[in-house]
Amino acid sequence: MDRFINVLIFCITLPVVLRYFHRDGTWSLKNGASAFRFFTVQSNVFCAVASLLMALAPEAGWAWTLKYVGTAAVTVTMLTVFVFLGPTQGYKKLLSGADFFLHLLTPLLAIFSFCVYEKRPMSFGTAMLGMLPVLLYGTLYLYKVIHAPEGKRWEDFYGFNKGGKWPIAFTLMLLGCFMICMAFMLIQNR
Repeated sequence: MDRFINVLIFCITLPVVLRYFHRDGTWSLKNGASAFRFFTVQSNVFCAVASLLMALAPEAGWAWTLKYVGTAAVTVTMLTVFVFLGPTQGYKKLLSGADFFLHLLTPLLAIFSFCVYEKRPMSFGTAMLGMLPVLLYGTLYLYKVIHAPEGKRWEDFYGFNKGGKWPIAFTLMLLGCFMICMAFMLIQNR
């Protein structure tokens, strides 16, 4: 069942992400690349590849670690949608079309397979690896929204800098991710 779920995660994510490269009947690398500005896309692609590797090498510790990091990342995506973005941008928008799969379905599948079928003892150090995607993306987002030169900046599409409150948002995202990582460690070690 675990292999099936992991392959399913990959098979759902691949066509959803490929759609970003196909607009108005033509393929566009620029359109597809612009979708990778979003943590949702990055975290889901990472989790999908990690899930496929877990399906191919279920006993390998490195595959399990990658699956954990990917699962932590998509859990951050899902919870950010439900706790912050849904109330500010609307749940209907964030849970329809392709976003239904990337914001809800594949994160739930990843969480379920990781917590039920892929239980292994987890150290605190391994648990902290789950923080890497949020730390790296948060730093990139901060640079691109606030510090990048004019013309190369991103709009604040998540609203994390609304009212200049990026330090609070960044801290809360890291704290939330830490709590997710600790919850996964607790579940794995039970």
